[in-house]
Amino acid sequence: MAELKVRDIMSTDPVVVGPELSVTDAARLMVDRKIGALPVLEGDTLVGLVTEGDLIMRDVKLEFPTYIHLLDGFIMYPPSTQRFESELKKAVAADVRAVMTADPITVQADAPVGDAATLLVDRDVSRLPVMDGDRLVGIVSKSDIVRSLLVGE
Repeated sequence: MAELKVRDIMSTDPVVVGPELSVTDAARLMVDRKIGALPVLEGDTLVGLVTEGDLIMRDVKLEFPTYIHLLDGFIMYPPSTQRFESELKKAVAADVRAVMTADPITVQADAPVGDAATLLVDRDVSRLPVMDGDRLVGIVSKSDIVRSLLVGE
C-alpha cells in the first residue's frame, strides 16, 4: 500500500478570511461552519492563521505586571513586559490581523502524513495550512491524522 500523503487526508477548500475581518465576524464564522481555524489570506498569499485559541485569548483577563519597591526604586516583575503587551494587544484587537498567528507553520500537500503528524506534535499546534507550492490548497488537523490511522486497519 502506498504511503498516504497530506493531500489524501486534508480538508480541501478551507474557509479563508482577510486580515481586516472583525474578530467578532471571525468567531461567528467559526461557530457557523463548525471549524476551529481560519487561514488568513492577503490576495492569494497566506499571511496568518486565526484559531479558536486566538479568539479565546482576546477574552482572557490580563495579568498586569507587579511593581516591587526596592531601594527607593520600582522594579517591574516579571522583568519583561513583552508578554503583557502582547496580551494587551490581543485583548483590544478589532480585527483578525491583531490576533492571528502570522506566518503559520505549513505543510506541503505531497508530504507524507507522518511529516504532518510530527509537525503538529513538535510545534504543539492542532492544524496546519496545506500548501501546493505557495498556494493554499487545504488544512490538515490532528483529527485528520487520527482518522488516517483507521484507514490502514
